[in-house]
Amino acid sequence: MRKILKTIAVILAVLIALAYTFDYDYLFKGIAKTYLRGENSATIDDGKLFSSNPILAGKPRIWEKDSLYNKQKLPKSIADNLKETKTASFLVIKNGKILHEEYWDGFTESSKTNSFSMAKAVTVLLIGKAIEDGKIKNLNQKYSDFYENYANIPFGKNLTLKELAAMEAGLNWNENYKNPFAPNAKAYYGNSLAEATFLKGFKEEPGKTFEYQSGATQLLGFALRKAVNVPVASYLSNKIWQPLGMESDAYWTTDDNEMEKTFCCIYAQSRDFAKLGQLFLDEGKVDSTQIINPKFLQEMVTPTKASKEIYGLGMWINNDNPIKHYYFLGLQGQYIIIVPEKQMIIVRTGSYDNQPKNDRGRPDQVKFLVNETVKYFL
Repeated sequence: MRKILKTIAVILAVLIALAYTFDYDYLFKGIAKTYLRGENSATIDDGKLFSSNPILAGKPRIWEKDSLYNKQKLPKSIADNLKETKTASFLVIKNGKILHEEYWDGFTESSKTNSFSMAKAVTVLLIGKAIEDGKIKNLNQKYSDFYENYANIPFGKNLTLKELAAMEAGLNWNENYKNPFAPNAKAYYGNSLAEATFLKGFKEEPGKTFEYQSGATQLLGFALRKAVNVPVASYLSNKIWQPLGMESDAYWTTDDNEMEKTFCCIYAQSRDFAKLGQLFLDEGKVDSTQIINPKFLQEMVTPTKASKEIYGLGMWINNDNPIKHYYFLGLQGQYIIIVPEKQMIIVRTGSYDNQPKNDRGRPDQVKFLVNETVKYFL
């Protein structure tokens, strides 16, 4: 028995040494934050396990409730779908008022859950604000203006901010959420976002192909941080969160160097997520105050040719559906859906693992929720 235990100890020691040698030591953090908690992946409520920067709210503007607020029980089709997909929250905003609001599985109005990749659209929003503030020239500014070494990389020298926002960066990045050795896991659980992203390099010329890559938005975040010279969370707080009158502070998780994970990981209340959607319906205004240039918002939701008309700048788009819509999208079914013709916002958060994406690469659930919700809440 002693011999067996000694052999196991030696094998473990070798594996640990190899993990550190080949820069896979983040796996230990990943195991501690998932399997040792009884989970098999990242979760919508794992924010307290990571360091973070605060997104401070100012004077709150409380959502006005519609006269029919929560007076209509959800139809069976929607209710069953939400229950089956482990939904945490479901909100419907119409004409600027909350029409329906419901929570499940212990989540409440005050729960702050993980945006996952909805943060990508927020990062692009902040790029637009930095352009307005004169911190960034324009979307076509080269990445090498922020990190000079990119000028010496054949595929990197002409990389632009727009190509990063449009997912046309051509990075050597495999967007795999199940593989612990893939770059997403290292970016999520690792110590250094710089190591996880800057060292990946390119596999093709930017601007040629649409390929959804979290590394692209993280590179965008590094450029933003350098341009504004304050934490990205602080910039979000000052330029968007407080002007929108968010009801609660939020937070953005970071690596060990206090760099925000701009490809994901804003933890906020669903009511405040809804206000990000309302910003688009209101063309960048809050009352009479212009928060962000409406032309930039329009560019975000204009589909690109390379994406075959399903993606803009940080936003997913569905103009194929009879009821057109666009949306913030995060892993496991985090949605802020904007339906312009109905003046409607739909927010859904939860833990929908392995969601089908048969709608030209878009989640089937989004289209379903749009069609069913609009039909029901006429």
